[in-house]
Amino acid sequence: MSQIKLDHIVKKYGDGFPAVNDVSIDIADGEFMILVGPSGCGKSTLLRMIVGLEDITSGDLSIDGKRVNDLAPRQRNLAMVFQNYALYPHLTVYENIAFPLRLEKGKHSEAEIDAAVRKASAMLELNDHLERKPGNLSGGQRQRVAMGRAIVRQADAFLFDEPLSNLDAKLRGQMRTEIARMQRRMGITTVYVTHDQTEAMTLGDRVAVLKKGVLQQCASPRELYEQPVNLFVAGFIGSPPMNFIPARVEGQSLRLPFVDVPIPGDLAAKVAGKEIVIVGIRPEYFKDASFGNLGPGMVDFKAVVDQTEWLGDTQYGYIPFEADGSVLATLEELDRELDGESLRTQVTVSIDPNSRIPEGDEAHLAFDPKLMHVFDPQTQLCLTRDEAVAAAIAEQSERFRKRALERARERDARESAS
Repeated sequence: MSQIKLDHIVKKYGDGFPAVNDVSIDIADGEFMILVGPSGCGKSTLLRMIVGLEDITSGDLSIDGKRVNDLAPRQRNLAMVFQNYALYPHLTVYENIAFPLRLEKGKHSEAEIDAAVRKASAMLELNDHLERKPGNLSGGQRQRVAMGRAIVRQADAFLFDEPLSNLDAKLRGQMRTEIARMQRRMGITTVYVTHDQTEAMTLGDRVAVLKKGVLQQCASPRELYEQPVNLFVAGFIGSPPMNFIPARVEGQSLRLPFVDVPIPGDLAAKVAGKEIVIVGIRPEYFKDASFGNLGPGMVDFKAVVDQTEWLGDTQYGYIPFEADGSVLATLEELDRELDGESLRTQVTVSIDPNSRIPEGDEAHLAFDPKLMHVFDPQTQLCLTRDEAVAAAIAEQSERFRKRALERARERDARESAS
């Protein structure tokens, strides 16, 4: 295991464009760190600099306190799992897993190689496939073989470059569970690149969100979700994504397209002097007011639901609205940055699946203003972020991470003793 420190890392190509621009991240021993962002944000370039496949233009990369900028990939003792598996088609599963050990000629006996391969294959449930060739395996099985090859190396850290992008949705879910279980069991430092924010939220101890080569926020999934620092992070994290709704500041109220919301006291000073802000409301914060039992302070409104989607365990409704022209350009630019299609401005509401709201009818909905996020359209910073709450979430997440590693090590010690 190891600690990895990125200190003001920059990567510029021949045209001078910074694909990675002044990124600093401290990755703790045994931590599962996710690098996430839309296409072209620099996440894969950053991973390749860590492993040594890309040169670092400026800044320092350290592993366990040792600067490794000038070390070749094989000298860094890092194991990388690629998107395309990179398996040898003419070798069996057994020999593919054993390959890194055989490269270290004379360092390992046949008995040691066999023990290492069979331990990895048992962990990944590949024992029944050791004599098969990669061409006869499913995508999920091939990815497990690639992971087995990384495991036997006894590397200081694992690096994953979008390893699940070639799998179907069901397999991705299964492999997410396998990777998380393996990482906890081994307690090995892991850096994982993905463009899928669902993978980021379910796998990572912390998630580093990148935009155009610049680190936006590095925090636990819960902190990113509940306390985003800016409009981009808020829009990228969450599925369905957060709704962004222009609101005019009028006295002590925020005037949204469908309801007026009182401004909480601590927010009033931050929006003073502004004509318009952007309100962020997650789809699940909306409730079907016709069911009653609305909590104190909730605001309710009626709006025509243009379309509904019933998924069994949840239901989505879509409410179109006219965006204020003064922030429309900001919202359209944000949508492009998030790889969106900019089709129309609408609010997505996630409501009880038992709600019966016919398409084209008026729905009675409500939400709690205390759950709103409010953003400055100019700076795009989140005006409602609470640093004390964010710090408490970070402290709790780190405590949970360390306890999970302790449990994994205790389990391994028990298994070794038996």
